[in-house]
This record gives sequence, structure tokens and C-alpha cells, in this order.
Amino acid sequence: MKRITLPIKDSDIENLKAGDSVLLSGKIITGRDAAHKRFYDLINSGEKLPIDIKGQIIYYVGPAPAKPGYAIGPAGPTSSYRMDKYTPILLDMGLKGMIGKGIRNKEVIDSIIKNKAVYFVAIGGAAALISKSIKEAKSLCYDDLGAEAVCEYIVEDFPCIVAIDSCGNNVYDY
Repeated sequence: MKRITLPIKDSDIENLKAGDSVLLSGKIITGRDAAHKRFYDLINSGEKLPIDIKGQIIYYVGPAPAKPGYAIGPAGPTSSYRMDKYTPILLDMGLKGMIGKGIRNKEVIDSIIKNKAVYFVAIGGAAALISKSIKEAKSLCYDDLGAEAVCEYIVEDFPCIVAIDSCGNNVYDY
């Protein structure tokens, strides 16, 4: 088990290999399809993003409402392929990692290699367990998207697995 304190460093990414179990602690951002489309449209129209994604890890999540005593409700990963159209341009802008579930297309994998980034998977069906590692949650933008708003999470020992490392090694190819 590897432990990484965020923000993630290039040396952390270089030392990760497909299949590694990882516990992340620090700040991550969230966003799903609708937020990614808005980012993509802003970039293509030459406008600035409402948040700085450089050096960030984004978690593809749409959490349930928080229960008393928790920062967030069950918060499991969503299918990453829905963000594939938007991911290469975000990686080119400095995004360093993604957390989701499932396979990624060739363009995303090529962009991960090109940008020396990493793709983590979280375990689908473990949303309640994952939410226990989320200690704080605050909205950053796109509140009109409800549970899919872009948020910042403070996580402690957030469990995930390296699915695609910076060299393109891919657990889905085994």
C-alpha cells in the first residue's frame, strides 16, 4: 500500500505502477460530465476556467446528501469513459490525475503518457466506505449542477488503485 500526500508530485506519479493500491490524503477536486463539458466549452472559446486545474486530481463523483456527522453522503465513482472526450485537453492544461471507474479510450491513455499523469480507479459499490475518507467538502463552482457541482474534498486515506500509470501500463489489459 502506497500513501500519497496531495498535491501529487511528479516524482509520486513516476513511482506509481498499474495495480498499485494507494491511499490519498489532501485536496482533490470533483467533476462529472456536465462540469467537464462546461470546462471544454470555456477552453474552446478562449475563456478562463473558474478553477485552476494545474496539478490537481479530479474525482468523477456525484455524491448523495450528507448524513449527520459526515462531510458527504455515499460518494462512489462514476464511469470515466463519459469524460474521455474532455480529458486530453484538461491533461494538456496541467491536470495530473483522475479517479473514476472503468476503462479509458486510446486518446486518454496517450494523453496520460504525454503529460505524465495517472488514472486511479475507486471501487464501485463502496460509496459509503469511500465517503468515510472524505473529511470536508466545499463547492467551488457550478452549484446549479447539484450533486455534480465542482467541489473540493479534503480526503484522508482515500482508497484507490492505479489503473493506468504514467507509462501507459493498464490494469484493464491484464
